[in-house]
Amino acid sequence: MNHAERLLAEARTATDAIMESWAQRLLSGGDGDGPALAYALRSPGKRVRAALVMASYRALGGASPAIAAVAAAVETVHTYSLVHDDLPCMDNDDLRRGRPTTHRAFDVGTATRVGYRLVPAAALVLAEAARELELDDDTLGRMAAELFQASGIEGMVGGQWLDLEAEQRALDLAELTAVHRGKTGALIRAACVLGASAARPSPAALAALSAYGDEIGLAFQVADDVLDVTATSDVLGKTAGRDEALQKSTFVRLMGVEAARQEAARLAGAAVEHLDAAGIRSESLLALADYIVNRKS
Repeated sequence: MNHAERLLAEARTATDAIMESWAQRLLSGGDGDGPALAYALRSPGKRVRAALVMASYRALGGASPAIAAVAAAVETVHTYSLVHDDLPCMDNDDLRRGRPTTHRAFDVGTATRVGYRLVPAAALVLAEAARELELDDDTLGRMAAELFQASGIEGMVGGQWLDLEAEQRALDLAELTAVHRGKTGALIRAACVLGASAARPSPAALAALSAYGDEIGLAFQVADDVLDVTATSDVLGKTAGRDEALQKSTFVRLMGVEAARQEAARLAGAAVEHLDAAGIRSESLLALADYIVNRKS
């Protein structure tokens, strides 16, 4: 197991335990949506965003294990985005992370509510994390603003909107980049910013981690587009070939597979250069940059 795999395994173990505890709370509260909320929270994943939170925190000297709760808040927001992304009015997908999507396991109305309700759930997770990390209210406020800006119209929601508008028409590189800096990249950047923020960073260090996250977030999507045409559904844990079926503009359709792979590597290199320029030395962030562009699923 290499460095990135060890960090991802650690992030999965720590984050999944916290998300399971919240799933049990929601189940025990007598809420009619509790089973569906718990189902969504229990969805397995690679936990790349969680690993980025933890690695960014540690890169700036953070040492508390409570950072895992910040990572869980980010993953809860990510879960919300996947529940809605899979809906019939969006990508209309039946499979996510090797399981039926939430709207298939329950129904469309329930899945729609679950997605919305995971956002305030993430706020509760983040608030508990801030208490455990002994962060002041101003820091918590900035972290919450970053997380929910990334998940809203200026981030994931806006990117998804642009993505839906772009179906069955060709985007140029600038348009496609704008879609995915919002839809995919915003939350990955936020993961790095939240991890750094919990370590009480200097302005220069925070800017460097934000820039790293911005580049690596786009690299993640470029690599994802490559995987959509080169990997199988069994390997991906979701339906392969969906982008082609929906006639979406992708980096592969625009560039070709090999050029897209090179672009992902270029973006990962640019991400690392931001760290180098700020004097931030982190084997974990280097390893995650390499993993993101070379992963198999």
